[in-house]
Amino acid sequence: MNAPDSKRPPGVSVFFPAYNDGGTIASLVIRALQAASRLTPDFEVIIVNDGSTDSTRDIADELARTYPRVRAIHHPRNRGYGGALRTGFAAATKDLVAYTDGDAQYDPGELEVLWNRLTPDTDVVTGYKISRADPWHRIVIGRIYHYTVKGLFRLRVRDVDCDFRLMRREIFDRVKLERDTGVICLEMMRKIQDAGFRVVEVPVHHYHRTHGRSQFFNVRRVFWTGIDVLKLWVTLVILGRGRHSTPVLFRNPTISTAVPPESMKR
Repeated sequence: MNAPDSKRPPGVSVFFPAYNDGGTIASLVIRALQAASRLTPDFEVIIVNDGSTDSTRDIADELARTYPRVRAIHHPRNRGYGGALRTGFAAATKDLVAYTDGDAQYDPGELEVLWNRLTPDTDVVTGYKISRADPWHRIVIGRIYHYTVKGLFRLRVRDVDCDFRLMRREIFDRVKLERDTGVICLEMMRKIQDAGFRVVEVPVHHYHRTHGRSQFFNVRRVFWTGIDVLKLWVTLVILGRGRHSTPVLFRNPTISTAVPPESMKR
């Protein structure tokens, strides 16, 4: 396997934000270990247990004991999806950072798809769902959310809530994330776009949830997410906070490129 335009493959940290994902986290970690080992000899896998109340903690600790390249980090209480992502990015030690959710709706084995699109002029490779594998009501709510936030935040990516990404860790020397809720993805992609980093998109598969349940799709959570989105919109778009006063000199401006599904290797 050739690394992206480099004689020596860069190292990669793969992490999973996990909340009550005891039914899926072990298989995901093993898939990530297999995928990363095919790409580079320098890799690690991190589990961020966000205050789970099921078996996630015990399974994560057992995985860390069994596999030397696995680390488990535990939040004593649930901090939210954004809090788990921030912990994962802070814990990563390699030049590249990849993450996806602990509920197995994305396949870590497709890390190679993202990796193959990373070039010296690319800072972020983000997935977009070929087809969303969710109940109809989640698809409807998801589409409303997607088009609303894409318009409000003027985002160029086609799938802002596809949580399967590969990025350069140096991005976070300039992009500071603050949100602890699920709107962190909006915050992150808007700040990355404003900072001028280059983003490329690739198609990835999305799978039905087989264990647990979504933490987002209930009336109370949807309401408070809407409030959080509006607050973030005022902060980043209306007030313009979080923008950088100096340009990014070492990268090209953000360009989102959609790669057709038939180009994806399995």
